Parts: sequence; C-alpha cells; structure tokens
Amino acid sequence: MKRNITFFILLACTIVSGQNINDVLRYSGENLQGTARYQGLSGAFGALGGDLSSLNVNPAGSAVFNNSQFSLTASNANTKINASYFNGNTFASNNAFEINQVGGVLVFKNTKNPNWKKVSLAFNYDLANNFDGEIFIAGLSNQGIDNYFLANANGVPFGPLLIQDDEFIEEAYLDIGAQLGFIDQQAFLGYYGGLIDPMDETNDNNTSYVSNAKYSSVNQKYSENTLGHNGKFTANLASQYNDNLSIGAAINIHNVLYDKLTKFTESGYDLDSPIKNTSFENRLKTTGTGFSFSMGAIAKLNQFIRVGGSYQSPTWYRLSDETSQRINSDLADDDIGFINFNVVNVFDKYTIKTPEKLTASMAVIFGRQGLLSFDYGYQDMSKAELRPTSDPSFASENAFMATQLGAVSTVRLGGEYRIEAFSLRAGYRFEESPYDNGAAIGDLKGYSLGIGYDFGGSKLDLAYSYATQDRNKQLYDVGLTKPATISSKNTVLGLSYILNF
Repeated sequence: MKRNITFFILLACTIVSGQNINDVLRYSGENLQGTARYQGLSGAFGALGGDLSSLNVNPAGSAVFNNSQFSLTASNANTKINASYFNGNTFASNNAFEINQVGGVLVFKNTKNPNWKKVSLAFNYDLANNFDGEIFIAGLSNQGIDNYFLANANGVPFGPLLIQDDEFIEEAYLDIGAQLGFIDQQAFLGYYGGLIDPMDETNDNNTSYVSNAKYSSVNQKYSENTLGHNGKFTANLASQYNDNLSIGAAINIHNVLYDKLTKFTESGYDLDSPIKNTSFENRLKTTGTGFSFSMGAIAKLNQFIRVGGSYQSPTWYRLSDETSQRINSDLADDDIGFINFNVVNVFDKYTIKTPEKLTASMAVIFGRQGLLSFDYGYQDMSKAELRPTSDPSFASENAFMATQLGAVSTVRLGGEYRIEAFSLRAGYRFEESPYDNGAAIGDLKGYSLGIGYDFGGSKLDLAYSYATQDRNKQLYDVGLTKPATISSKNTVLGLSYILNF
C-alpha cells in the first residue's frame, strides 16, 4: 500500500523535552558582524558611536554623527570545524555570503533649544547571528545508537506503543507523541525501527527493553547541517546635550529562522548480530520573533577621554518548532519508511528569555590622528529562562541552567590610526564561556584588522576578523554520553560602503 500524505500534529510543550539549554545559548549569542569599521575594531564602540552597528552596543552612538548617513555591508563568513570523536578526526567547512548590514541615520540640528544641539533618528538591520554551518563527526565507538533508544524506552509501558487496528504507522507515531510525549515517541521509533525489543512482548505493562544489536565497537558517522539567521532590526532615537553628553534609546526586533538536519549511520556490528546497519535522521525547524530594548549614554570628560554606559534588556523570543524523523535498520518494520520528513510534529509556541546585559566603555581620542577604545560587557546567563515557567519540563530545565550557566564577561579592544584619507584598524575580543565550569563550551578569542578610505562624501571600509572556540558536543541528549571535541575557526571578510548626506 502506497500513500504520499503529509501529516501534521500539534504537540503541547508540556510533553516534550526538545527545548533545552542548547536552544537558549543559540539565541543568546551574537556574531561579530555589522559594518566593516565595527568589525575592524572588534566591536569596541560603546564610548565611540558614530557607526550604525555601534547601536548594538550603545544606542547613544547615533547622536555622535555630525551628518545624515547611509551604509551597506556585505560579508563573507567562513567556518572551519575540526572534530575528534574516539579514534576519528574529521573536518568540515562552510562558506556564506550575505548582505549583513544596511541602515541609515538622519541628523537634525536643533536651533530652538541651544542646550539640545541635535537629534538623530536611526534605523539599522544587522545580522546578529548566522546559523549556516556544517559538522561532520566519525569514529569507532563503544556506545551504539541502541543506547539512545534504551535510555528513552526503559520505564515506558509497552502496550501503548503498539499500532492499533486499521492505524497507519505514521499516525501511531504522531499520536504517541501528542498523547504520551517525546520519550514514548522515541521508544516507539526504537521498537519499530528494530533496535530494541521489550523483555516480555506478551506483557503490555512491560517497562524493560533489550537491544537487538550485538557489538563491542561500531563505526559511526554523524553529520549536522544548519541553515538560518537571527536578524536584528533596530529603531533608535538619540540626542546630544551641550557638547559633552549624548543619550539614546532603541527598540530591537529579531527575526529567527533555524533549520537543522542531522544524519547518523552505524555499522560494523558483530557477525552474529541480527542488525548490520542502522540509520537515524532528525530535522528541526524553528521560526519566530524576538523583542528587546536598550538605553545608554556617552560623556566627554575632556578633549581626549570619552566614557559610555549602556543597558540591554532581556530579549524575549517567541518561537515555534517543527520536528520530523526517519529511522531504518535490518530489523525495521516493513512500513517504517512512511515515517519520514513529511510526518511533522508541530509544537506549541514557547518563549526564551535571554538575560539582560550591561556594558561599560572608555575611549581615548587623539584628535584626527586616531583612537583607542575599550568595552567591558557583563551578562549573567544563569538567569536565562524557558517559558512558561509553569511547564514542569521548562521549570526543570531552568533549574538545570541556573546550576550550569554563569556570568559571562566580554572584553573588546579596538584601535584606529589615520593617515590622511586612510584609516588603519585593529581589534581584539575575548568572551568567557557561558558555562560555569567552562567544560562544555570554551572561551572565545578573536582579533580583527581593517582599512578604510574617505572619499569625502563617501567611504569604503574593509575588515578581516578571526575567532576560535572549542566545545564538547554530545550527539544525542541521552544514551551516547561520550562527546565529540569540536574546534571551530570563524573568519569574516566584510566590505562597507558609506554615503554621507
């Protein structure tokens, strides 16, 4: 019997354990992109302003503009990933070209009130995060994928997992997910996928399961391909009071798209194993929006010194997930292929609240010759939340995050030296691991270089930035406990065109 039907079913968040600490961290971080000048100084703009991407750090920055301006930036981001898993060492690379920044600022001179010298109104779009990437992991493991299904199945009654009379296998899969939850749904996949069996098939109350795979070690290959973005649109209002103080505020609207496809294959079982090959694929698609606001100030202490301070509110993301799966093995049910990417679990909307952030900044201005700038940011990641907090699974995950995550300090240092119409730039940044012990994700370290040329009415800027970070990646949340060690190297080349009015 052949049937080409797309199935959808809505699952409440209360019965799924899909949303977790990884989702919170994904939407909490922001890449160093923005304008090429911003990239060239490693984002150290909290006390400088005068750049549209500086509004991400301090919304008072638009009051520093002396005239109206438009800027457009294109960047090419390259990510190289080295993975070490048991005895395997693998490499993957991804390249993405995007228009990552576009915006403008209107500067109005205030002639009616001499104290408030000017007012600026700015609108800017920045690519806060680019999710395009690829990971490939391979190795000879002593932990088979059967462990994932056993970890989910043990404790789950066998009877409710059975397909009912006149019920399609894909209908049973979706119904179990909706009525019983994600864990039971994975137990169902493991059973009809041939990986596990109940210890007593005649007992509907059976809650213990055994593996059908025999091995001492297995060859595993895991690939992860991601697409998407976290785009940030900023509307900003700022003003300059006398000659020494600029204040500003902004609202930020985020647009989120995240699409992840993972493929897992396993082979190399013992000769007498009834299973010889296994494949398991998962897809997650997340869409939604986010909202935050910010406020800040920049003060000129004297001819050379500027200081700045800003507050970035929590960002409230309203998201929805869709998941789909595929599994196969030598012992799989004949109809297992009907559970595919056309059979979609659509989950209730949920909220991620990322913590607020404080930034303190200082800059030294050497007249027309150049500048040095320093930013320090502080964000307590232990305050991140999944909502609604009344959801038991979210409450449990929030308690877990409060113990695992800690305060993140970010340091950014940038310098610029001008030679007539040319500007030479360099920067450094350091960001602490969001984990309290720093084990799962390491510290981020990066540097940048840049050059710019001022044509008078317009400018052209070019920047190169490089950052490295290590992390441990567990292939699945349960069962396969040995993580792969991931080393990522991110390179961004950005080019901006700025037009003054």
